[in-house]
Amino acid sequence: MFLERLLALATGAIVALCLGLGLVMMALGPGRKTAEPAHIAEPARLAEPTLAEADPAPLAEAATEPAPAPADPRPSARARIEQAIAATEEYRSFFQRMRQAFPTDYAAAIETFAQEPGVGAETASVDFYLAESVRRLRQARGVLAAKAEPLVLARVFDLQLDVLRAISAENKKLCAAFLYGGVDQDFHSFAARRRALVAEMAVVGLEAIASGQAKQLERSAPSEEDFRALEKALAARGLRKPEIDSLLDGKTPDPPFDDKKTCALGQTYLEALRALPEPIRLRIYGLAVELMARS
Repeated sequence: MFLERLLALATGAIVALCLGLGLVMMALGPGRKTAEPAHIAEPARLAEPTLAEADPAPLAEAATEPAPAPADPRPSARARIEQAIAATEEYRSFFQRMRQAFPTDYAAAIETFAQEPGVGAETASVDFYLAESVRRLRQARGVLAAKAEPLVLARVFDLQLDVLRAISAENKKLCAAFLYGGVDQDFHSFAARRRALVAEMAVVGLEAIASGQAKQLERSAPSEEDFRALEKALAARGLRKPEIDSLLDGKTPDPPFDDKKTCALGQTYLEALRALPEPIRLRIYGLAVELMARS
């Protein structure tokens, strides 16, 4: 049972929720805006003599002159991207902190964005820059968050609860999809409307990684007793066995819970987890962030 619960935590919806998978998936979804070159067919024209047929001398002279080297478009693309970031007040602090704490990761992200055709031309794509930067940083360094200071690590999960509550107040279907890592245009629209909240979620995740890198606090994996304590806390909040099993053992009820119930269960889970004694809570938090970073 203990191993089953570890596996359920590794693959379950709650890990997706607790690590802000919605923001990570946003980087992989349709939020990226790039400009594709338009191909317009020219009208047919009467045949005309080619340049070589009309006067071969100029063509011969031109062939002897070296063609100018094409200009590198990336510096200007990088400048446009950083200008778009600087102009977006809600996201500015995240990128400033990323550049300060992880300069090589910041530079690599901006360079990657600059290489994308058409990226940087539209301010709206700054939402993609944030989401993709979070995804890249978590993939590269996310395991460090498991070693963060207690208050910093706990703040990551507090923000997930804040985001879940905000989504739930707007759209129960979107809330349930967020719990399972599903991201569609509705989530992109929510993120664009609530940039301050989404940016705060990104910042606290970055701070957890920075804290883990600096402090290197070692935590043991949660035990069977830890899971029993969480199960009791969920039962004390009125959850029945099928509901608890769906959260802790990854079991899908028949029939499945509706969106409203799923959304409520996610909130109850995080609330119960936050009320556990700190050692138990931090062990589960640490495992969750480590599993998500390695997935």
